[in-house]
Amino acid sequence: MFDWVLANIWTLLFVLNYIVALSVMGFLLMHNKNPHTTMSYILALVVLPFVGIIIYLFFGQEYRKTKIFRRKHVFDNAKIKKWEKELLLDEEELEYYEDKFLDHKVRLVRLIQKNENSPLTFKNEVSVIINGENKFESLFADLKKAQRHIHVEYYIIRNDTIGNRLINILCDKAEAGIDVRVSYDYVGSELPSKLIKKMRKCGISIQPFMPVWFPNLTRKLNYRDHRKIVVIDGVIGYVGGVNVSDTYVNGLNDTYWRDTHLKIEGHAVKSLQSQFLLNWDFVCGEDESIEINDSIFPKVTQKGKVPVQIAASGPDTDWANIMEAIFTAVNTAEEYVYITTPYFIPNEPILTALKAASRSGIDVRIMIPDIGDSWAAKYASNSYLEGLLESDVRVFRYCKGMLHAKTIVIDDSFATVGTSNMDYRSFNINFEINALIYDNVTTQKLLSIYKDDLKECKEISLDDWRNRPFGDKLKESFCRLWAPLL
Repeated sequence: MFDWVLANIWTLLFVLNYIVALSVMGFLLMHNKNPHTTMSYILALVVLPFVGIIIYLFFGQEYRKTKIFRRKHVFDNAKIKKWEKELLLDEEELEYYEDKFLDHKVRLVRLIQKNENSPLTFKNEVSVIINGENKFESLFADLKKAQRHIHVEYYIIRNDTIGNRLINILCDKAEAGIDVRVSYDYVGSELPSKLIKKMRKCGISIQPFMPVWFPNLTRKLNYRDHRKIVVIDGVIGYVGGVNVSDTYVNGLNDTYWRDTHLKIEGHAVKSLQSQFLLNWDFVCGEDESIEINDSIFPKVTQKGKVPVQIAASGPDTDWANIMEAIFTAVNTAEEYVYITTPYFIPNEPILTALKAASRSGIDVRIMIPDIGDSWAAKYASNSYLEGLLESDVRVFRYCKGMLHAKTIVIDDSFATVGTSNMDYRSFNINFEINALIYDNVTTQKLLSIYKDDLKECKEISLDDWRNRPFGDKLKESFCRLWAPLL
């Protein structure tokens, strides 16, 4: 018997694989998920023996429902409940601001307040920062002035020139008695154990987000913390697309890198702080939990008047907050929707919203990289372009270098800057965070930046696109099948 099993081991393994695969297919069909996503997983299960099951285990389970990434006690803290109660707008206030300046965008405010109790805050100053070199010049200056605490959360922190400059500053501040906490994504970052030991020796509390055994093999097949957050003394916050790496700093890399980041001072920093606390609570448990006191949520003295709301999403949220915010913003647009994104693999609701907006007379423009950093993502993105062009959406390819900014500007009255790409992974899988800005002045700045970036773009015409090589069309169709997995 044993000899027969050995002689037929691969046959038995394949039979076992397809028994498990059929069970998973039945589960997928019974749970009525998005048909496109379901078909992608079924295709993977059928044509990729063993690998398809691994892909599903890593990527296909709905953690938002199973609450593997559970919210803990952070939002139950009395301090957070107090400032939430002070800042959340009631219906009468919402109606007042709707008439005053929000107009249809009041639906966005209601949505994010309802989804995650994230208030619309008013006492804010917002600085738009172009590219990594400018972001780090500003950030390093603010870090050196920190008096109480520094909270850092990044998808990528690398052991290179800019990474070591940041780490050296953090070490200096920790040795001076400042509370320094660092959370880094275990897959996205590249921090050798020697460097981590140095940071801990200096007094820095540093924790990895979801360590895995083989990070190089699981880079795309798990739930990652894609956020980029820095909070300084509870009054200054940074959020946007720039990670901690020489790659993002022009002058330290070989390719021009175009990115956008925000510096926020004011009440909205409290929302960034609470999101950091949630993440820290998850990566540390109760071993290094933070005592939430007045130094963590200090009184705001800024005189700025920029309305900002923070939208965060991930497997720990009940709803796909950022995707729903973008969907609502597009559907309430009256004049234009200008999108910048490095990865454009939209789900059906977003795709339909963009097409319908354009056909109804809204000026919809999408800016994507001419040459991206992922072959599969590029061709998957390309597969959506013909349908968009047929709906009169204007598509531009940025040619100066790598476009990594994640921004949307709508109607001179609303903009969002953050970490979320326009793709399945950002909408449904990764932990992301965006600042929603309801302000004419900031929106005009971002609009001006968008128009400057257009000068470095080439527009795609429908006729030219239809005449692209047949081989490219095949690659697009193939990659689109795997779009939810990219």
